[in-house]
Amino acid sequence: MIDRGITQRLMKLVGSFKAVALTGPRQSGKTTLVKSLFTNKTYISLENPTQRKYALEDPHGFLADLPDGAILDEVQRVPHLFSYLQEVLDNSATPGMFILTGSNNMLLQETISQTLAGRVAYLTLLPFSYSELYDYKAGQSDDELIFSGFYPPVFDQKPDPSEWAASYIRTYIERDVRMIKNITNLITFDRFLHLLAGRTAQELNLTSLSSETGVDVKTIQSWISILEASYIIFLLRPHHLNFNKTIVKRPKLFFYDPGIVSSLLGITHLDQLKYHPLKGHLFETMVVAEQIKKQSYNPDYGQVYYWRDKTGHEIDLLIEKPGSLYPVEIKSAQTINPGFFDNLLYYNRLSGNTGATLLYGGSESQNRSNGIKVVNWREF
Repeated sequence: MIDRGITQRLMKLVGSFKAVALTGPRQSGKTTLVKSLFTNKTYISLENPTQRKYALEDPHGFLADLPDGAILDEVQRVPHLFSYLQEVLDNSATPGMFILTGSNNMLLQETISQTLAGRVAYLTLLPFSYSELYDYKAGQSDDELIFSGFYPPVFDQKPDPSEWAASYIRTYIERDVRMIKNITNLITFDRFLHLLAGRTAQELNLTSLSSETGVDVKTIQSWISILEASYIIFLLRPHHLNFNKTIVKRPKLFFYDPGIVSSLLGITHLDQLKYHPLKGHLFETMVVAEQIKKQSYNPDYGQVYYWRDKTGHEIDLLIEKPGSLYPVEIKSAQTINPGFFDNLLYYNRLSGNTGATLLYGGSESQNRSNGIKVVNWREF
């Protein structure tokens, strides 16, 4: 089994809270992780119709059968259970009684906030990070990583990545979307999802999407929320510092997994990536998602943003830690071009910042006299 970066933080929280909720997209490895870490706990999947029926019809009896706690998988399937779980947790002083997992962040978070606030710690498990897979994928090219993505089944079972991703998307639309919200026109939603793929690593323009999809802006906003809640996409917020400049305030759209977005773009063979017009956006999607994964299991890593002014100067990543902002530029090229430094130097002149990093696809590392470090993205 691959060691997951979140393990240490998860075990720490289990020792401090009576329950821990582990969320993340389907197939990200939540069940595998908790079953391997908590071998002494009873495991119950609420996807199982028999178990779900028992929990729905007799929640008192269901929980009474679990005096030492349990792993409750896909617990958002029985939101009714949380009110009864609250009483069990309040009457116990034992930490780590229940491990709750769910792939629907919207339903799970809403239920926890209503009934279990302050009693449950909350963590997110995303697909593998490159650092977790380093020993297994270090020899793969950037194009191979983008094409295959980082979901555990693609690594473990080795299916054709594009076929697996297409099946994942179909299952997601047919099951999870209906569970979160009863969308009647799934064909339009599917078209919307494919339109989003063409906008990965770009500013989110709701009006443009509304026009192309044929639904109103409020519906687009609702659908964006659904995709965020089920960990298909995330929005990278712009940083608020303006340095007396007019800055962009729209978020940038990213997919969590480059393999999923590649499939949505119709990329079915690795060689299609080489000259694909969105290759740079796919590369940026992969690198930014890696930073989000770091942040998910290491809160000391810092918050991540982007920055852009109205004249087009943009910083792909701003990593914020207490008292500091660190700019990062991302380029897919394997050869360094002097123009790659322009936005970093511009930002440093405005901010008074003295350091920055250029992440690129090449292998050479440099410490430039202008204060900019040049490194391969995998080393960052």
